[in-house]
Amino acid sequence: MGVVGLACRECGRRYPVEPIFVCEQCFGPLEAQYDEGHLSGSALRDDIERGPTSIWRYQALLPATRVPEWDLAPGFTPLVRAERLGRAIGLNHLYIKNDTRNPTWSFKDRVVAVAVSAAQRFGFDVLSCASTGNLANAVAAHAAKAGMRAVVFIPKGIERAKVVATSVYHPLVVEVEGTYDDVNRLCLEIGEEHHWAIANVNLRPYYSEGAKTLAYEVAEQLGWEAPDRVIVPIGSGNMFMKIYKGFEEFRRLGVIPDRTVRMTAAQAEGCGPVATSYRSGATEVIPVRPNTIAHSLAIGSPADGGYVLETIRRTGGAAEAVTDAELVDAIRLLAETEGLFTEPAGGVTIGALRKLAQTGVIGPDEVTVAYITGIGLKAIEAVEHVVTASVTIKPTLASFEQHVLASAGALGGE
Repeated sequence: MGVVGLACRECGRRYPVEPIFVCEQCFGPLEAQYDEGHLSGSALRDDIERGPTSIWRYQALLPATRVPEWDLAPGFTPLVRAERLGRAIGLNHLYIKNDTRNPTWSFKDRVVAVAVSAAQRFGFDVLSCASTGNLANAVAAHAAKAGMRAVVFIPKGIERAKVVATSVYHPLVVEVEGTYDDVNRLCLEIGEEHHWAIANVNLRPYYSEGAKTLAYEVAEQLGWEAPDRVIVPIGSGNMFMKIYKGFEEFRRLGVIPDRTVRMTAAQAEGCGPVATSYRSGATEVIPVRPNTIAHSLAIGSPADGGYVLETIRRTGGAAEAVTDAELVDAIRLLAETEGLFTEPAGGVTIGALRKLAQTGVIGPDEVTVAYITGIGLKAIEAVEHVVTASVTIKPTLASFEQHVLASAGALGGE
């Protein structure tokens, strides 16, 4: 591991490299600390460029070591210039970070790859998590590759495809009658009482660092430059904070020029405590009970919500929320313009992006990156009621001409 210790984000108290996640003095979250004395801009860039085309090219800044025989090679996903979507919403320099191209089709593969390596270091036999779906998929897959037992906890009633896409790897899937926040509280208790590696609990200081690679890759793919702005969907807020940390680390180490990225948050109206606090000018995030089809973001008490709110304001970013109807429309817009099918979390991102562009919060010439973190095939329930019905014809040219030609013409073009 490249990590040399842990430190409390609140009081700064230091801890050894152990499977712990909260400060025993002030109960603040613990963060991985590194020895950066040997890391410098050009040398670090050269080392990164020689690395594998996965998150492990950034191993010097991760708290885990790649185990080749376990590696599903997550990361280094495409950064796409979204010209058609940009024209539709009035942005001239819009990019999409397409993390649907990971092994289990979401960004969670990044964090779980790091968690598995950490679990191995600490001698755990069971890998577990509290999840709204995508994390369960990733934990089950990576545990299978590493030969570990997996037990995943999910709230009852999430998308069926996510349950099946987890179960196929043969973990034990436990559906909990309650919200994600109920599931997370249960996993906190399990982590205290049993010697299990719970990725987003007692391995959180290590696991969460994998999300920094979402910033590293964007900077590298933009030619070793940070964008002006990023827009990130908010569940717990952890990914948002790690993306910010990634850009800041590259800036501090001289890997990229000195620039503050405007950190912008996207939430669903049915679970938007950060956006609500931002709009009202509040300094604290008040928990809510989730009520949205964006199940992967349905975390009513975001662990990093307060940090997200402070970071938005300090960087000159923004926060916006969209209704379920708006996020569904945004899923269709992204698909129709860029050929990318996202789950509701991505619809939240694009819906919020569109609103912020239309109101002038995001300037038309800002270099803006929108993070699309999961594939739509896991949540087809969100859009199946709004897609165009198929046309049925007989196997004859006459039937084709009668029923298809007019419809095909109506589709038009640019």
